Amino acid sequence: MLRRNLLGATILGAAAPALFAPAIAQPRNASWPRALNMGTAAPGGTYALYGPAWGQIAQEATGVQISYRTTQGPNQNIILVNRKEIELGMATMGVALQAWNGVGAWTQGNKFRDIRALFPMYDTPFHGIALKRTGITKHADLNGKSVGVGPRGGTPGTYYPQLLQELGVTPSAVRYGSASDLVGQIQDGLLDAFLFASGVPVPAFSEIEVQAEVNFLDFTQDEITKLTAKYPELAAGSLPMGTYRTQQKPLGIVGMYNFAIVHKSIPDDLAYEITKSVLSQNARLKAAIAAASETLAANWTKNTFLPFHPGAARYLRESGQQVPDNLVQA
Repeated sequence: MLRRNLLGATILGAAAPALFAPAIAQPRNASWPRALNMGTAAPGGTYALYGPAWGQIAQEATGVQISYRTTQGPNQNIILVNRKEIELGMATMGVALQAWNGVGAWTQGNKFRDIRALFPMYDTPFHGIALKRTGITKHADLNGKSVGVGPRGGTPGTYYPQLLQELGVTPSAVRYGSASDLVGQIQDGLLDAFLFASGVPVPAFSEIEVQAEVNFLDFTQDEITKLTAKYPELAAGSLPMGTYRTQQKPLGIVGMYNFAIVHKSIPDDLAYEITKSVLSQNARLKAAIAAASETLAANWTKNTFLPFHPGAARYLRESGQQVPDNLVQA
């Protein structure tokens, strides 16, 4: 029943890995699995780039082949990791909190307790983009407008409709899809705005600002105060000048942190080596994707509830981090 009813069930049978690592990997420990699967997300978002970047580092360090499965994003990654249909994934902590406690419509009351945290990734700021010709400059302008919010199973697809409702904004339509598809709809005049949450710069936003004049949609201080009071998993922040080529001012945002996740059954020493390989090679990861500048051991504190895998906690502690025992679980 769970397999049929939970988010993404109609996709799971047909979804094929978007990218495969070479089939020549040889595990450096004979007790490790020969291969692992990682859930990423739809094209146009940061997960689609970040996942293969850290996966390649982990594969080289462990000799375990890692392949990649295109998913709807954090919600579906959690479902698949919990079922062990994939072993590795990525999720925002707001969605992970819903999963752990079995709240949020997408969980259908199920608690996903077989997932573990590996390492911190980066912050996910909520913000939007619209073509300048629409006259849309802020979220309050979206009443009666059509908006895209990313895949239904992603963080923005889960949260952005709720954020708009909290702000008293009622779009004429809310559409779901990959970032690359929604950007195309913006350019074709089929959507008035695209609202998203991802590592910055959002690849799809960077793409469209090169091709057209755009306005970036951020939040006022009053809106930020209201949203963070309603959703404590959100934190206030700002995107500095230079995040996007054509932005005119720092952008006020709310955001939540991303973590790599793993099924609890992965061997401790394998989880240790994966975590060590990624966190000890930050310069290399940053060269592959800018969002990795925040992939630092010290940012483990962005996770206050999801148990770390014992192998991951071992490396974090070796690197000087004070991870408490109550945040580690086999």
